[in-house]
Amino acid sequence: MSKFNKKKSGDLPPVSTASLPDIVFMLLFFFMVATVMRDDEMLVENKLPSANQVEKLEDKNKLVNIYIGKPGTSYRSTFGNNDVVQLGDKISRVEDVYNYVNTKRSAMPENLQDQMMVSLKVDKNAKVGVLTDVKQELREAQALKITYTSNQGDPMNNIKRR
Repeated sequence: MSKFNKKKSGDLPPVSTASLPDIVFMLLFFFMVATVMRDDEMLVENKLPSANQVEKLEDKNKLVNIYIGKPGTSYRSTFGNNDVVQLGDKISRVEDVYNYVNTKRSAMPENLQDQMMVSLKVDKNAKVGVLTDVKQELREAQALKITYTSNQGDPMNNIKRR
């Protein structure tokens, strides 16, 4: 009688699952690092106009976003069909722009406060009256660096034709 058993032909060794938790945590860490969280939830319609000359902003840390447009379909019963202003994650009055901008400015590091820019993301179908009122509030808040966000136009317009 032998002490050793002969290996049966055709049997596969069992798969080791010892490294499985390491792989799961590595994937979890990758997705946590690679995922970008959205700053604001859109409460207004925001179909941006197209532009053919666009300049990309480098530092978004000194940017304050203000959205202007008609309320989203789920908010029309509350706010009606007129254009509204979205500051952060809530629909606000135009008069609140002054305090919102100053609050955002004071939350920035001191060396970036003078470089703060306001990005107006205005729906292409929005009325100019609300935009004018917002710009007046920005003047009073001394937020004079304003950019208008747009889509980058039709890519076919950028192609040189022969």
